[in-house]
This record gives sequence, structure tokens and C-alpha cells, in this order.
Amino acid sequence: MISQRDVVLISFPFSDLKNSKVRPVLVLSNDKYNRKFEDFIAIPLTTNVKSREYSVLITNKNLERGRLIIDSNVKIDRIFSINKNLVRMNIGRINKDTYTRIKKILVDLIE
Repeated sequence: MISQRDVVLISFPFSDLKNSKVRPVLVLSNDKYNRKFEDFIAIPLTTNVKSREYSVLITNKNLERGRLIIDSNVKIDRIFSINKNLVRMNIGRINKDTYTRIKKILVDLIE
């Protein structure tokens, strides 16, 4: 089961849809949505931690469980949906305070 706030590794398809690369993403969609549909809504993480607008730095201190190999930025302005079958592994779960910060930035982005 994929849950909101999970950080999962996915096989991220390239635009040619023939090749892919494994990348971490944060699950945005709520658990009700995740149970009902084959896709889930996510935002990518990047190891490029250079400060940028519409991003939040995530370190292991921001996780309730799991472990990041390297500090990462959540790229809030890069929302997408992806099929659950592309999930390779669940690597952690961000804490509620961090998720609240991310949601606030997302709301600011669309209002």
C-alpha cells in the first residue's frame, strides 16, 4: 500500500517511454485516492539541493521512518501522476510538519 507522505523509488520513464531511471518521489495523494486508483499523485525529489523557489529541503531529520542516502529537495512545482506498478521500493515517510510546509507552498503556488 502506498500512503500519503511516503517517499518511494519509482522507475521514472523518459519522454521516449522506452527507457527509465530510478528516482525518489513523495506521495501527495491521500490514502482514499491511493486505494481507489492505479495511479498516485507525486512530486519528485532531487539531490540538487541548491535553493530554488517552490522546493523544500528534506534530510533524514524530516523523516518519521526510513533513510535518505543524500539530502534532497522536494520539487513542489513538478507534480505528476504515475502508475503504482512503477514503484520499486518504499524508502521512508516524511513527518507531518514537513508535509504541512510542502502543502502550504503548493497552495501558494496555485492560488
